[in-house]
Amino acid sequence: MMSQQEPTAYDLAYRGKTAAVKVLLNENERLKTQTDSNGRMLIHWAALGGHDDLVRHLLSVNVPVDPADDTNMTPLILAASAGREKVVNTLLTEGANVNAMTVDGHSALQYAASKNWKSICIALLEKDANVNIADKRGATPLHRSASKGNIAIVELLVESGKKLNIDQRDAYGNTALHLACEENRVEEAKLLTAHGADLTITNKERRTPLDFASPGLARQLEEIKRGSASK
Repeated sequence: MMSQQEPTAYDLAYRGKTAAVKVLLNENERLKTQTDSNGRMLIHWAALGGHDDLVRHLLSVNVPVDPADDTNMTPLILAASAGREKVVNTLLTEGANVNAMTVDGHSALQYAASKNWKSICIALLEKDANVNIADKRGATPLHRSASKGNIAIVELLVESGKKLNIDQRDAYGNTALHLACEENRVEEAKLLTAHGADLTITNKERRTPLDFASPGLARQLEEIKRGSASK
């Protein structure tokens, strides 16, 4: 039998053991900005765990708001991906970079859009998150939410008034509408079309969104297009 290892300060931060972490910080000042094997500080783990009180305490003792771990994840990106709304709001208020990206180009908005965290998407957009931000494969928050079928997020993005490029292409030449049609996300495809997404744009394989759509969906989308053209 192996003996139970003592939890590290990073474990305690992730579990929200604020009092225990404060004791360790009092004993060792350097722990504030020391990193673990993933290049993460205590604030990364507190943010990921959703422990707003601990995040606020760390910021109050001058821990930086935007440290990057070994994949360039910031506390804000971790909190957004985990759906930690209170922590997201605290970090944004304290000046976290809303458009920070990981080494793969993933941003807080992209994670939140992908995981259907609507209130977090709203908070990020209010702090001027780039609505067209794209990862290394060219995927935007709209690509992610449309392909996943996160209708509330698609709605939020098309109505955000933030100069959304609805026909932005990913690395494969696909628009969000291509992905919605391919995944048979009917409501999302209809919503995108109603907001002016192009039915005829071709991807790198020269296929249009209609080429991916089922016959029934293709008919509906063409009707929507005709309806908005005749308005």
